[in-house]
Parts: sequence; structure tokens; C-alpha cells
Amino acid sequence: MSQARTNRPERSGRFAVVGGAAVTWLRSLRGRTIALAAGGVAVVAAVVVTVVLVSSGDDGRPPIPDTRARHYTDVDACLLTGEKGISGGTAAAVWQGMQDASLKTHARVSYAQVLGEQSTGNARPFLNSLLQRSCDVVLAVGRPEVTAAAQTAPTHKSVCFVLVGGGGTAASNVADVSAGDGVRADVAGAVERAVAGQG
Repeated sequence: MSQARTNRPERSGRFAVVGGAAVTWLRSLRGRTIALAAGGVAVVAAVVVTVVLVSSGDDGRPPIPDTRARHYTDVDACLLTGEKGISGGTAAAVWQGMQDASLKTHARVSYAQVLGEQSTGNARPFLNSLLQRSCDVVLAVGRPEVTAAAQTAPTHKSVCFVLVGGGGTAASNVADVSAGDGVRADVAGAVERAVAGQG
């Protein structure tokens, strides 16, 4: 007579020993050991709750502001440069002067570079984009950029223009800054005066 076979593995002696050891260990735990473990868990939970309550407690004092955060005024000073941007030369010094002025006046500073053909005609759309972004002070460095700004300044009286290298315009809202050694300080001063005039 053939013996029936099943797919169930036979229980080996190793599983029986491990299972029996676990049962024996659980039975050996006494009431005192369980009480100590429960007490340890309670202490840890109490410490966690205390830390959470202390760290989120409201003692009536306002939070201390982050001293690194700078609060800006509602004045934007924008620089128009040639295709090399602020990577070097006079444009880099102008940008540093703008940052110096921003530290004192808290005006926001940004720049845009004219891409493509370096001509007055091509600089004009980039200048217009700065004006559409509501830049209150517009600086220009580079011959095409300065020429475009000098031609545009008379029609935008509410905007202060700072032309580095001279724009040759007598408009009342234009300040000329020479592109010499002191350009950084001269630009910083011109921006500070322009921002003060916007206030």
C-alpha cells in the first residue's frame, strides 16, 4: 500500500527546541521583572512629555527675530549690464557699490544683462523689462546700455537713473558717475541718494 505524501514540511527538532525555549523564558519572568520594565517605559515617556512641553512653552515673551534676516524697503535698484554681466571690470565694481548701498538703505538690488547684439537698439528691450518690473532706481554700465538709459530717462521721470561712464543727458532724474577707480563708492553714494529721493 502506497504512503500518502504531503507538501507540509515535517517539524524539525530545532523549531521545537527554539519554541520551547521561548515559552520557558516567558514563564521565567516574574512579576518584579515585568514591573521594572513597565516602570522604565513610564520614566522614558515622562521625560519625552516634559521635553516637549518645555520646548513649546509660551512664557509670554515674543520670539527673538533672526538677526541674519534683512528686512528690505519697498525700493528696487536694478543694474543693466552688457553680456558679461557682473563677472568683472567696471560692472563688478558697480554691483559691489549697489550692494554697499543696499546694506545702508535696505533697498533690493538686482541686475540684468543684455544678451545678443551689443547695441543700443538691443539694450532697449532689456531696459524696458527693468522698468516694467517697477525698478525705482536704474543703473546702466556699458556704452549701449548707458545710451539706451540716457534716451529713456526723460520719459520716466519717477525713476532715478544712474549712468556709469556718462550719459550726456541733462534730465533731472539722471546722475552721472565716472567709471574711474572710485566707481564703487561713487555708485554707492548715488544709489543712497536715489533711494532717499524715492522715500
